Amino acid sequence: MAISNIPDFPRMGAHKILLIGDVNNIFLDADAIRRLPCEIRADMPDAIELAGENSFSAIAVMMSAAPAKLASILKSLRQANCNAKIILLAQVYEEPAAMEMVSSACNGTTLADDYLICPVQTSKFCEAVSPSDGGNGRLAADNIVGGRISQLEKMATEDELTGLKNRRYIWEFSKQIIARARSENKRVTLLIFDIDNFKHYNDVYGHSAGDEILKEAAVLMQKCCRSHDVVGRVGGDEFAVVFWDDPRRELSKEEAERRSEMADHPKEAIFIAKRFRKQLSKAELHLLGPEGKGVLAISGGLASFPRDGSNIDELFNQADKALLEAKRSGKNKIYLVGEAQGDIADVE
Repeated sequence: MAISNIPDFPRMGAHKILLIGDVNNIFLDADAIRRLPCEIRADMPDAIELAGENSFSAIAVMMSAAPAKLASILKSLRQANCNAKIILLAQVYEEPAAMEMVSSACNGTTLADDYLICPVQTSKFCEAVSPSDGGNGRLAADNIVGGRISQLEKMATEDELTGLKNRRYIWEFSKQIIARARSENKRVTLLIFDIDNFKHYNDVYGHSAGDEILKEAAVLMQKCCRSHDVVGRVGGDEFAVVFWDDPRRELSKEEAERRSEMADHPKEAIFIAKRFRKQLSKAELHLLGPEGKGVLAISGGLASFPRDGSNIDELFNQADKALLEAKRSGKNKIYLVGEAQGDIADVE
């Protein structure tokens, strides 16, 4: 990217931004950031010391640089440079933790002011940290393009009808979380499901009833899932759920050693899928009249990394095959990859 496309920084003086982390993993155009007035540090103790010795307008912290001690590091940065705006630099899968950091307060002060999803363009990073008030050191909140996502970015990642994540987000999130799982010996399980006989509801009751069914399914699925799992609508009446290991829970050495490439599907994902199917079967849909209670059913397929695929394309293909097998076997089933009669109702 040409340097002319980056906002001008003359008001900020030298070294007004402290950037902590590996710039190659943060920016899509890492060379451009090195030409701006930033102090870049990969070593956390060195960065904290530097923050205490200098006045910065903004401090940007790559979350994966110190995931286990992030809260205490942010407290130290606040104490060292209390006037600086702290922005977290998060991978897609780190977004739940970033949101928690932004909303968590310590002695009345939040640990972080906002976050950006990486990789990010240098120009957007500059918009987030550049002053807009005549240079008095206060950063403009309406320039932040990360955690409190701008409306355009929200539209690009969310499904308008259900408020769930859309296919584009699910795909990017899955790619990043699988890369993380591969390096840390963790698991990712993908559930794909759709509403049985959905066309019938649209044809008989109208599209408004169909939309209500999709929204009801979205709400129930989110209630059944854990807070860090990602639920999305990938098109029509088809949904996807990405189950992954809680980033705030470290596996014991014994657990990590047990997780081989032949590991079974995570029990948590199977349990949640069972619970969702049960809850959906009890749902009351008033738009369908007195017949609208307990009529909904789903068919789905579960595939897990690394057992069933090494990337998101393979997991989607395998889960789709299991979904089709569930449909052929009479619907109202969720099948596991590799199980000839693998309805999860029969799997413990």
